[in-house]
Amino acid sequence: MANRNNGIKSAGRDAAGRFAAGNPGRPPGARHKATRAALALLEGEAEGLSRKAVEMALNGDTTALRLCLERIAPAKKDAPVQVDLPPMQSAADAAMAAGAVLDAVALGDLTPTEGSHIMGLIEGFRRTLETTELEARVVALEEAN
Repeated sequence: MANRNNGIKSAGRDAAGRFAAGNPGRPPGARHKATRAALALLEGEAEGLSRKAVEMALNGDTTALRLCLERIAPAKKDAPVQVDLPPMQSAADAAMAAGAVLDAVALGDLTPTEGSHIMGLIEGFRRTLETTELEARVVALEEAN
């Protein structure tokens, strides 16, 4: 593969053109020049633009209305759910909790997406229990030897 820059190293890249270790690219918080230009044009205009959007919404512009309403009451990304789970102290308890989640989804008390998210939490907890148990076994074996 030919080097596109004819042997001239780009800042932060190695001879193969890859980013060098410790240089992942654009620094955190850096903005693209088009974004910076747009922000410069809008600077000091937020109040006027907001007022105009509200006026357009009040005059029946449905796009402006949707924009205003999304800012007033944004769509919820997450909502608490209520499901009865047995206490979990072991992997077997986690299996019972998973069964309770499946039952709740089957009955329509939870959506499949909610059930999937809760199952992920149960699985994470089960792995934590399993890891803790394995660690205790390894420590006991090491002390015995």
